[in-house]
Amino acid sequence: MCVLHKRRCTTNILLVALKNFSQPNFLIQRRAACGSYFLIYMNFRALLFDLDGTLIDSRADLVTSVNLMLDELSYGTLSATQIISFVGEGIRLLIERSLRACLQHEPQEAQILQALEVYAGKYREHLLDQTRLYPEVAETLQALSHLPKAVVTNKPHEFTLTILDALDVQPHFVAVIGGDSLPERKPSPAPLLEAARLCEVAPEDCLMIGDTRIDMLSGQAAGMKTCGYIAGFRGKEELEAARADFLIERFGELRELVGGA
Repeated sequence: MCVLHKRRCTTNILLVALKNFSQPNFLIQRRAACGSYFLIYMNFRALLFDLDGTLIDSRADLVTSVNLMLDELSYGTLSATQIISFVGEGIRLLIERSLRACLQHEPQEAQILQALEVYAGKYREHLLDQTRLYPEVAETLQALSHLPKAVVTNKPHEFTLTILDALDVQPHFVAVIGGDSLPERKPSPAPLLEAARLCEVAPEDCLMIGDTRIDMLSGQAAGMKTCGYIAGFRGKEELEAARADFLIERFGELRELVGGA
């Protein structure tokens, strides 16, 4: 059985996908309070993906680049756990939070701008040292080739394209939207709505897959269903609190959720 964990909510509804069920686009929904079951049809026509913590495990290279920047500027270094907790809302907030943690006070604008420039150089050098696709990503993208797909990330567009190309998955995506592609980034719905437009699919027919609260909030604001990848950077607790519609433990479980081959 592939279990697709449902958020815990006031109605206490659990979703499970039953093995060998003859209609792959259906899920069985059970109300725990009464024990009754009924069918839900999942007919997603496009898939939108976050990048870091969803398609790729980039933790080591992010940590390396932040600490090289901090060390060059004589600010010290931070733990990997701290740095990863700062990831997800764009490069500027990553740098601001890292500086604040080192300095123990609000960084000045000049310090932020200098750090951004140094970090960009360091990350450009190291973004593919250890970054890899999560297990089952390549196979799942291929299996779901019948659906248009897009990457919607808060990472700068330049870095995003470099990574997708190097890991040989860029051809799977109709669109790649970075944190600097539009005036707004996640959790604004704007990047997701633009991705849906480029996929030529209505927002309500899209599924947003990500690993953070920001991804879930962005998808909800865009009127999309959301799927949390609990093996990513943040884990199950944050995704449940963000009221993700679905949670998957393995990337390959997407094939069962959306009816892939």
